[in-house]
Amino acid sequence: MTDYGHDIEFGTFITPVNRPPRQAVERAQLAERLGFDLATFQDHPYQPAFHDTWTLISFVAASTSRIRLAGNVHNLPLRQPAVLARSIASLDLLTEGRVEFGLGAGGFWDAIEAMGGRRLAPADAVTALSQAIDVIRGVWDVDGEGRLVAGGEFHHVDGAKRGPRPAHDVPIWIGAYKPRMLRLVGEKADGWLPSLGYLQPGDLEAGNARIDEAAQAAGREPGSVRRLVNTGALGDTAQQVEILTTLALDHGFSVFIVPGDDPSALEAFAAEVAPRVREAVAAARRPAG
Repeated sequence: MTDYGHDIEFGTFITPVNRPPRQAVERAQLAERLGFDLATFQDHPYQPAFHDTWTLISFVAASTSRIRLAGNVHNLPLRQPAVLARSIASLDLLTEGRVEFGLGAGGFWDAIEAMGGRRLAPADAVTALSQAIDVIRGVWDVDGEGRLVAGGEFHHVDGAKRGPRPAHDVPIWIGAYKPRMLRLVGEKADGWLPSLGYLQPGDLEAGNARIDEAAQAAGREPGSVRRLVNTGALGDTAQQVEILTTLALDHGFSVFIVPGDDPSALEAFAAEVAPRVREAVAAARRPAG
């Protein structure tokens, strides 16, 4: 059993459709009213049926007051990391700390290349992601000495000015499944964000083990890497409670991001599932006696 002891949180995964134009905005506003902690939006800049995710998040930020916001996950091959770092820091300042940061190495390479992005082999995509993390953190590190030199072959800056610093320590959550990506999560990231539907039996245990081993090798506490998950549809209320409680207590997951497009399903989850999961986890964590 692995329970890293993080507070249980719930988020929504909202499709950024642009017809009708404000549907995704309204779903995020509903999530805020229902008490969700986080609203997230997939990022596919090559998809003409979707809003640009960064533009949408900025609009949602101005249309809400409490809920935290994130891309799930941002498409690195089509988003230059130094500029993305400044965009995130700027919106985090404007929202007083409500922006989180999911990042991915890229996957739909035909579509990425068609939009002008560079097609990368899997190993190179992991290297590019690692370099991007260094660039992004370097931009935020306003206490660093001199102008910023960071990155490498795929993403780099050479003498860039640093800043601004975000309003809070923005975590970098990585969507990862394969061994090299999982090791990168343990070495450099603040969170692991897979989708449950893409995982095979044994992947949770193997993923946690690789992340923990890499974190320890890098001199980090394994528990400092938050475990988040896009749950997908999980069945009826009892099934959802059982699955999410097990993910928390046996596999260390503490942020559950549920489908966010169906208002009635969101309302039912907020009323019936979320409280029971929090209660079950709290009871299990309570000292005996």
